[in-house]
Amino acid sequence: MSRNKLVHFKENEANPNVVQAGKPLFETIKGNWNDTQFQNDHPLVVELACGRGEFTVGLARNFLQQNFIGVDIKGSRIWMGSSTATAEGITNVAFLRTQIELIDKSFAADEVSELWITFPDPYPRDGDEKRRLTSPRFLEMYKPMLKKDGIIHFKTDNTGLFDYTLELFQNRADIELLGFTHDFYQSEWKDDHFGIQTRYEKIFSDKGEKIKYLKCRFV
Repeated sequence: MSRNKLVHFKENEANPNVVQAGKPLFETIKGNWNDTQFQNDHPLVVELACGRGEFTVGLARNFLQQNFIGVDIKGSRIWMGSSTATAEGITNVAFLRTQIELIDKSFAADEVSELWITFPDPYPRDGDEKRRLTSPRFLEMYKPMLKKDGIIHFKTDNTGLFDYTLELFQNRADIELLGFTHDFYQSEWKDDHFGIQTRYEKIFSDKGEKIKYLKCRFV
């Protein structure tokens, strides 16, 4: 392990905006994000597989009356978003270091108002379907934690993953599709995102890849 990673991990341990195993809060945070982490009653917005946290922090800058939580297992990635938020004095953002397969251990029923799934690994092989973050397996984890009418947002550059997700959502009786586009930057929703891009989104966009987007909710 590089010296930089060790330094970053130490800073994560000390930074109060990082919730991870080994910290007492990690064991008690489920159902208590507003009370113990943010100390307010603002809506909770969660980004899964947040990577370096560009999108989580970007949303937090623009929506001060909401609380944002970026989730990822990679401590070195989380460190970037965490340290950026600390340096800028952004207090309505936190990062949860955990496996997304264990997300139900960290959020109680009806605790989350919005869920963002941004540029996840597409896992293109048929045998890897259950690893896709939009697969039925994960949807059953998300469903309890979302409030009634809570919104799921999904963005990807991967056409195969998007088409898989769109077809799955269209054929589920418990999901209402609120809108979708195969070219986000030519869509009506473009301005709602304030030009915030993840690192991967910028890479794909610069290569000419069209960004796909959909939003839906459980009914």
